[in-house]
Amino acid sequence: MTARQRIAVLGSTGSIGVNTLDVVARHPERFEVVALTAATRVDAMLAQCARFRPRRAVMASAAHAAELARKLKENGLPTQVEQAPDALESIASSPDVDTVMAAIVGAAGLAPCLAAARAGKRLLLANKEALVVGGEVFLRAVREGGATLLPIDSEHSAVFQSLPEDPATWAARVDKIILTASGGPFRTREPATLRDVTPEQACAHPNWVMGRKISVDSATMMNKALEVIEARYLFGVAPEQIEVVIHPQSVIHSMVQYRDTSVVAQLGTPDMRVPIAYGLAWPERIASGAQALDFHALQGLSFEAIDGDGHRARYPGLALAWEALRAAPGTCAVLNAANEVAVAAFLDRRIRFDQIHQVNRATLDAVQPERPDTLAALLALDQRARGRAELAVRACSP
Repeated sequence: MTARQRIAVLGSTGSIGVNTLDVVARHPERFEVVALTAATRVDAMLAQCARFRPRRAVMASAAHAAELARKLKENGLPTQVEQAPDALESIASSPDVDTVMAAIVGAAGLAPCLAAARAGKRLLLANKEALVVGGEVFLRAVREGGATLLPIDSEHSAVFQSLPEDPATWAARVDKIILTASGGPFRTREPATLRDVTPEQACAHPNWVMGRKISVDSATMMNKALEVIEARYLFGVAPEQIEVVIHPQSVIHSMVQYRDTSVVAQLGTPDMRVPIAYGLAWPERIASGAQALDFHALQGLSFEAIDGDGHRARYPGLALAWEALRAAPGTCAVLNAANEVAVAAFLDRRIRFDQIHQVNRATLDAVQPERPDTLAALLALDQRARGRAELAVRACSP
């Protein structure tokens, strides 16, 4: 009998983490959860520990770790609780872990992703910032560590599933990658009214159930800008070989156009368990729990050009992806840091929705990166960009 795959879920109480554990629970004969990590949601982590009995659990602060440890003891659960600056890296690189689901939002996930890559793990990447911020530093760690890197974002998983099996043939056969975007909750809203958008409205995505930060990114389409950057690094294509098209139904998750102009696409219901199940079982396929597409019930599939119908005014941040990719190395990290600060400020009602782009633009103009070639250099650049983005936030008038 084949040994079960030992899994660590970084960010287990978030949307991706919860969906990962849902898939895992459907296949107890294939997977074993050995470690879980979260930020502050102690009760959610307690429930996960009770169900999956991991050996280790990590919380972001000493106070939350102590609270979890107390509750685990009260419930007679043996999971060991940890809280230390390098606890995430320790779990990601542990010899007791085969597969790491990297689902921590933002640049905070970069260090454990690097640790998993260097340790040669099967790395399921739901943290797009590892590539956006880490770039070549992260890819070098994957190569040198002999890690298996599998994309979990629905768009990048779709591209991966639509590409030939041998990456050595991609350059000769692929013309371009087409990323689909739902357009978020404001696809038909008048651009001039976006200044009045509330955090609650921005987080109400029409198709996907996601965390607050990524929901706002979907509303501004900064998530697509980050996905363009991620696709460039994941698939080794030039920036001009990546295209974005708005597809409101979120049925086609992305496409690959080949040199003969044929297009291969991956379709499915908008359920993150599908790409998660694919990453967990690759190259096999297993039941995900998602509902299958009913082609008899589909009303139709539609597409909109990003240049049409006022979309440039609705999503000004999208163009920053290609600008950052063509700029000095490290510029993508600056863009990511600025956006994280700007979105947090919007969710805290410190700036307006339309000022997210203003903060991102001002930060890119103000921070000139030097080529970062180590984790320390990347983190230093990230902090410098965050400081400048915070100044830009303060300069805004809500």
